[in-house]
Amino acid sequence: MIKKRSTFALIIVIMFGFGLFLIGTDGFTAYTAEQARTMKLVEEKPEFPKVTLEDSKERVYSLSEFQGKYVMLTFIYTACTDVCLLLEMNLAQVYNQIPEQYIGEDIVFMSISFDPENDDPATLEHYRNYFNSDGETWRMARIPDQQELDGLLDRFGVIVIPDNNGHFAHNAAFYLVNPEGKLVDVMDYENIDQAASKVNAILRTEVGDKS
Repeated sequence: MIKKRSTFALIIVIMFGFGLFLIGTDGFTAYTAEQARTMKLVEEKPEFPKVTLEDSKERVYSLSEFQGKYVMLTFIYTACTDVCLLLEMNLAQVYNQIPEQYIGEDIVFMSISFDPENDDPATLEHYRNYFNSDGETWRMARIPDQQELDGLLDRFGVIVIPDNNGHFAHNAAFYLVNPEGKLVDVMDYENIDQAASKVNAILRTEVGDKS
């Protein structure tokens, strides 16, 4: 009888733990805090806040510069020696998989530095050449106002932690903002083909085949 009770109690504990795991992972689809954060962002579709961008050509503007277009974003800093390099190389591959008919007309790419103190326009101009960014349909920019930058990072779930040695611990992804200025997808930067396929499917659906 005692053995049966112990077995029953064990089953209850296992089921309770399974239930907590199911809730905590949103039905097994969010296994990590980062995935859960990503799912929440895509569900909530936050709006790109009003910020002033300064790009590598020293042009100053807001996101309304690209009104009516999708914007594919990354968040980087040029002194980064690991993930940012891969992030931008992969973004270049996504860019190259988008049909030329859409580039600049229906979608632009932008890499935003979260280290505005060090990433001035001249630094960004030098950096973009590593990835064959044309500085026009794929721009690199900074947000000089730290408060505006922090607001954007917070709204888009970008975690940036300075190490006080000129470097940052941070997460990385591709962020797609729609023509209305709302975040509509956060994509795995390591899955290049999937990201390109998603963007192309959206463009074909929303814009149509221009060929």
